[in-house]
Amino acid sequence: MSQHAVAPSLDQPNRLPLTVSVGGPAVRDPATISPVPCPCGQSTRIITAKDGLGLSFHITEISEATRHYHRKTTEVYHIVEGTGRMELDGEITDIRPGLVISIPPGVRHCVTADDIIRTIVIAIPAFDPEDEFFD
Repeated sequence: MSQHAVAPSLDQPNRLPLTVSVGGPAVRDPATISPVPCPCGQSTRIITAKDGLGLSFHITEISEATRHYHRKTTEVYHIVEGTGRMELDGEITDIRPGLVISIPPGVRHCVTADDIIRTIVIAIPAFDPEDEFFD
């Protein structure tokens, strides 16, 4: 007999538990995760280094970010709500919902929002606060 759990059927999608599961599937509800302050505003850290996936997945609300960079991490921002400007190594670009911005290691970046910008941030490798530097 197999030691593997039986996967829930597709017609019963609510059978996966809302749990943290290192190395296995997990279902997370962002509404149950408290946001934490960050240099950009506040971030709901849904998938983190503790999950062992080699990436992180955050939903971040930005009003005005502090210019910073990462030595090891590539970040990918998907703008979900709001408008503003993003500085990437001194170059300014307008941002709006739907845009995807990739930020390689070493690129200084910050966001200034017209109001509040809501963005999905994927970091590879997973976000590490020790890899966040300010000039």
